[in-house]
Amino acid sequence: MAKYAVLKSFYAHESWQQFRAAIIAERGPVCQKCKMVIANSSDCILHHIKELTPENVRDYNISLNPENILIVCHGCHDKEHNRFGYKPEHNVYIVFGAPLSGKSTYVRENMHRGDLVVDIDRLYSAVSLLQVYDKPNNLFSNVIGIHNLLIDNIKTRHGKWNDAWVVGGYADRYKREKLAEDLGAELIFCDVSKEECLRRLEQDEDRRYRKDEWKKYIENWFDTYKA
Repeated sequence: MAKYAVLKSFYAHESWQQFRAAIIAERGPVCQKCKMVIANSSDCILHHIKELTPENVRDYNISLNPENILIVCHGCHDKEHNRFGYKPEHNVYIVFGAPLSGKSTYVRENMHRGDLVVDIDRLYSAVSLLQVYDKPNNLFSNVIGIHNLLIDNIKTRHGKWNDAWVVGGYADRYKREKLAEDLGAELIFCDVSKEECLRRLEQDEDRRYRKDEWKKYIENWFDTYKA
């Protein structure tokens, strides 16, 4: 319960009350989602686009940043948080491309808290406590088992996650299109040249002792990729 006390204290503070009043005065009491006029300004809800948490509430670039705020009505706010009968649409995205093409970076920049991310490299790290670039071959069967379970959860829309992101190479056109069909997913291609991937590898200090291994990963992906 302590985490809720931190947020409750923030919303009760004068700095938030002044910020709230200024935003409503500037934009007017209109829901920025459905465009409904909110008759009583006290019913205006200031929704944080990047969700406010006990960890970031004191970061005023998040908590008191006008660019991170939308004025919404109660109904639209409930939809945003999937409450009181509102269910998420469960958008699914398959982000594919060569090693070091920026797949994980793309997901981090576009996902939201509460989204489900299925990434083989991250699963290796989760079960081994090693860095994401260090993937022991003997753990493959365990990792792929977890991966397939999560894919099944996405396929059946099991769980309360919001959007889902499946990250991988998926060089084989048939396999990635079949997966997209099975999951009802949108394909997002990180279109980066082989030369750029190799250049990034040369500059990657984390992989400096595994460059030969990762060079093979990159070359193999481009040898097998079918558009």
